[in-house]
Amino acid sequence: MRIAVPKETWPGESRAALVPASVKKLASLGFDVMVEAGLGVPSGAADDAYREAGADVVTDIASAVVASEVVLRVRKPSLEDVRLLSEDALHVSFLDPFNDKPLIESMAARGVTAVCMEMVPRSTRAQKMDALSSQANLAGYVAVILAAAHCPRIFPMMMTPAGTIAPARVFVIGAGVAGLQAIATAKRLGARVEAFDTRPVVAEQVQSLGAKFVAIDVGETGQTTQGYARELSAEQLQRQRQGMKNVVARADVVITTAQVFGRPAPRIVSADMVAAMRPGSVVVDMAVETGGNVEGSVLDEVVDIAGTKVIGLGNLPSEVAANASEMYSANVTHLLDEFWNAEASCFELNADDEIVANCVLTRGGAIVNEAVKNV
Repeated sequence: MRIAVPKETWPGESRAALVPASVKKLASLGFDVMVEAGLGVPSGAADDAYREAGADVVTDIASAVVASEVVLRVRKPSLEDVRLLSEDALHVSFLDPFNDKPLIESMAARGVTAVCMEMVPRSTRAQKMDALSSQANLAGYVAVILAAAHCPRIFPMMMTPAGTIAPARVFVIGAGVAGLQAIATAKRLGARVEAFDTRPVVAEQVQSLGAKFVAIDVGETGQTTQGYARELSAEQLQRQRQGMKNVVARADVVITTAQVFGRPAPRIVSADMVAAMRPGSVVVDMAVETGGNVEGSVLDEVVDIAGTKVIGLGNLPSEVAANASEMYSANVTHLLDEFWNAEASCFELNADDEIVANCVLTRGGAIVNEAVKNV
């Protein structure tokens, strides 16, 4: 069975869907892998490394896609890309299904089996395939490094002959995968860290990383079966803003991570909250690609609001493309390995399987995922 891996064409995307180490693994399972020339260059993997791992490096990727049973990407394909897929091909990538229904409909019409990496469930068995979490982990790290680079204050406390420098105050809003990594990274750099999440159940995790959990009563909240925070009502959001106002004002760095999958990000930091921060403070809006948590943040820009830098850089995992590619490639390879039947030379995607039921969106000419079907 043949696998084709095109280069990413999304603006600013430096990740590769497959790295040489994964090529070796897939080759050992009996796959023939074809990668587009230059696939790994932005993330530090030369074509020769792919050849040494057993892949064919091709310049005519369109022909390779047409001839392949499996196509792997990081970003979603264009409608033109979908037309190249063979009927019954297995396509694996992030797909943004709730915001691009026409794409999913076109994949169904083409007869493609579309696997959406965002919708791999957060379960123990699926953990090794959970690309959303692996990439969010890296994004949390990058957010802190960006903040440190833009902040005019050092993060750690420092004893000097001229006196003691107090540690920077970092406030992380949201303690999911990205938020917890941001907390851990800021603590490693020596900052004084506070964090808030609508789910009181995560307070212990925040405290275990050495941060202070900020308790704000916003009423009944909880989390989904997948472990994500539930969306707050307008009233609850207002109570959250009021509770956070003083914490934001005294912070040197604020990092927001709140997102609702398939919906616009909640606006939780208002312009007046940013304006109340000291000049030279930094805000990193990790949700800027889905509308932003911070009023005034702009995608892929650093804007100044009353002396505070608001960083709206999108696609943070791509800033550490080498590791992000390694992790995503491992996630995809584990998924293929999990459902590959070598003896029958086919994928066994049983609709009753929990992972399949969640992440397979189209198959047999139809949209089969109920959540996406009803959008």
